[in-house]
Amino acid sequence: MSDGVVVVLNCGSSSIKFAVFEAGVDPLPRKPLWNGKVQGIGGPTPDFGETGVAPFAITLDPQQPYRDALALIRERITTRLDGRRVAVVAHRVVHGGSKYFAPTRIDAGVLVDLMGYIPLAPLHQPFALEAIEILLREFPDLPQVACFDTGFHHTLPMVEQILPLPWDAWQRGLRRYGFHGLSYAYMATALAERHGDAARGRTIVAHLGSGASLCAMRNLESVATTMGFSALDGLMMGTRTGALDPGAVLYLMEIEKLSLADVGKLLYHQSGLLGVSGVSSEPRVIVRHEADDGEAGERARIALALYVRRIVREIGALAAVLGGLDMLVFTAGVGEHNAFVRERVCRDLAFLGVALDDAANEANAPVISSPGSRVPVAVEPTNEEWIAARDAQRLCGS
Repeated sequence: MSDGVVVVLNCGSSSIKFAVFEAGVDPLPRKPLWNGKVQGIGGPTPDFGETGVAPFAITLDPQQPYRDALALIRERITTRLDGRRVAVVAHRVVHGGSKYFAPTRIDAGVLVDLMGYIPLAPLHQPFALEAIEILLREFPDLPQVACFDTGFHHTLPMVEQILPLPWDAWQRGLRRYGFHGLSYAYMATALAERHGDAARGRTIVAHLGSGASLCAMRNLESVATTMGFSALDGLMMGTRTGALDPGAVLYLMEIEKLSLADVGKLLYHQSGLLGVSGVSSEPRVIVRHEADDGEAGERARIALALYVRRIVREIGALAAVLGGLDMLVFTAGVGEHNAFVRERVCRDLAFLGVALDDAANEANAPVISSPGSRVPVAVEPTNEEWIAARDAQRLCGS
């Protein structure tokens, strides 16, 4: 791999993010050579942007927009490599089911297996697999590696995996899997480096982005997490409900006559912060409306209060599972950059001995707790792309 690069692809329903890392270097540099993304795929105004290049409008075939987006990324990478080769492509694949935990070299058989997990992660799984399928067809000799968001949680004890359904549901693979594993895997590395043994105790990491979850770690391994069978479970998110009484779903279908497709759209795309606030899925946008008069302001206040309450409730539950709390960590887009969310969460966790340094919190400092806080509180930027690149390089040789 010494003459090539590792390309990481993170494919969503309307975007493909990519990062390019130097191959054959040990340890692998944390910062990519460059990165970028195509966004707006399938929409009227897609665009492309990358390191050192301002975003610009592009045209994609409306019948095969993913194929065109991948071709553009490949063309741009090839141009910038100046004759060097792509040694391996690493894909963030959200769901590995009950079969795949470790990074896995992809062939036609593995691809078929992974397609079976599409119903478990409909927002992400099909798009990653479409990219894999295109590259397998057009470049059959190019090594591709799937890195699973569920993989980090393979250490969950059975009592955290099993669902209170009839036993044969467990045997069919209905269980709590957990997600955001690439992010948590990076936290396990970065927290050990920055905080040493202090991070090896009873640690809770809050991955707060458009999707959101918590992970309880002991010795930097997952022992409990808030997402379960699907990425709908747990915390309230940007457009997803989080944990919801299944009776509400039955009511929507039986009494209000919503179809399965309608319910799926409601739970994944129309709920969460967006659904309650009616303004946005972004906390930093909603907070600007808290002072508004009338219903708009009330809904903004309720949305953020519920968002924070769900985080606090789940941190309390995970602290109980851990038997206490030795460190709290915020990561991902909201967790890393929204000081007011962290302040409100930590204010309501004062009973655990959490106390913030307001100036450090406003500055998004690596440690934002006050010297007198019984529980250290940290902010640690995540780096899912580096974890995928590292794992792919290890699997395919360096």
